[in-house]
Amino acid sequence: MAAETGTTGPDNGRRYPRPTVSPEEAEWVWRTLASRAMEEGAKPETVRLAVVVGLARATGARYGDLLRCTVRSMDLGARWVDVEHGKHRTPRRHGLDAGTVLVLRRWLDVRADLCAELEGSPPEALLLTVHHTHDNGVTVAAGLPITRQGLVLSWRRFVYRTNAAYAGRRPPLPTRFEQLRRAWTTAGS
Repeated sequence: MAAETGTTGPDNGRRYPRPTVSPEEAEWVWRTLASRAMEEGAKPETVRLAVVVGLARATGARYGDLLRCTVRSMDLGARWVDVEHGKHRTPRRHGLDAGTVLVLRRWLDVRADLCAELEGSPPEALLLTVHHTHDNGVTVAAGLPITRQGLVLSWRRFVYRTNAAYAGRRPPLPTRFEQLRRAWTTAGS
């Protein structure tokens, strides 16, 4: 099998599931994004990505699960979020730590600014686009619900920048968010 894929190592040549980052590396990503999100003048994309990582860390949620979250899915005062998991949308309530609540509060402020220029009522979706983008040739305004592909591209931009900035000093981050998310779900099992 290793000869077919051209890889060898701890995964015995299998392509899937891809290996996760270490729990320490996953926590480093969380701390890095959370601290950047709280800086004055942080880019909205950084704040949104910190929310995605924080929620994945707290809930084990995949992109599709997070895209179903709305602003009504959480109570930051009580420190919980409801997530519909998987294709069967199994509802579960998850507790949130203080750091995730702090990043979520910051995101709600950024989110309100993004929605300010939209006509009508703001979208219910928790995760929104942070700049004008294009979807199949159509321009999509900032402040509208983001797609799965938008989250994929956001994660990859972070990975490419981080890998370039820390080249030779840290192991490279994987371009697939799943390899980070599973670091928390496998550590918790």
